Amino acid sequence: MNARTEPRYLERLSNRHLDALEEEAIFVLREVAAAFERPTLLFSGGKDSLVLLRCVEKAFGRGRLPYPLLMIDTGHNFPEVTAFRDQRAQELGAELIVRSVEDSMKRGTVRLARPDESRNAHQSVTLLEAIEEFRFDALIGGARRDEEKARAKERIFSHRDGFGQWQPKDQRPELWTLFNTRLQPGEHFRVFPISNWTELDVWQYIEREQIALPALYYAHQRQVVERRGLLVPVTELTPPREGEAVVTRTVRFRTVGDITCTCPVESPAADASAVVLETLAAEVSERGATRMDDKTSDASMEKRKKDGYF
Repeated sequence: MNARTEPRYLERLSNRHLDALEEEAIFVLREVAAAFERPTLLFSGGKDSLVLLRCVEKAFGRGRLPYPLLMIDTGHNFPEVTAFRDQRAQELGAELIVRSVEDSMKRGTVRLARPDESRNAHQSVTLLEAIEEFRFDALIGGARRDEEKARAKERIFSHRDGFGQWQPKDQRPELWTLFNTRLQPGEHFRVFPISNWTELDVWQYIEREQIALPALYYAHQRQVVERRGLLVPVTELTPPREGEAVVTRTVRFRTVGDITCTCPVESPAADASAVVLETLAAEVSERGATRMDDKTSDASMEKRKKDGYF
């Protein structure tokens, strides 16, 4: 074993890489606080938003969050995740704003084609309503470029027009970490401080920082059915279809979202270090391996983002 393959050397190399990513995220978070009047941090209680929250704590100090937390709730989120979200917000003494798709349905601004339709894509409407209600001019989120093709096109400071829409062919250049944050009335930015991170970076950071996560991210027993190459969790919202066999598997979630379109993967990984090793060997992106709503077409995510989806 030479010096460059020695474990301590590799650990130092990894830490320098994570330090650089963390430094960039903190710089972006401070830039948002300085450049905008009414920013908010999108916070779901998922792993990426928890990593982002740790960077916020480092940027401004514990208990000194300079912007409120915002959650758009479909009403079909995993209860373990929403409970964890509430717990973390309370621990930090942060203002948590929750707006629900169900309220948009009551107002008539969201209409489902059928009762069992996934509400995930309809979050765009509720999000735009929250932006108008609170006049947010910057929304910080934990999306990353490695997750999906459309997200790979995003700038770190991604402009949205007065209708909340994204124009991927008309984006502002970001050279030498110089960000154009000018806005016209009614416009806003979506800001992605961990855009340059990968799934592996996120898990290595979780392991290094010992960030607590909802238990769904680690191995547990769950009833599932196999459908379209995915493991669909058996719940009241996602019951088995006729002819489908219900089996119990040891699984974990690589990403968590709306129950109706989020699937686990088979895994014995019970802690962050084990997940890091699994992620090193993964051949499919986390959304490609777990999200039913991204399998409708290659352009499904881009279309939703143009319409206001985060």
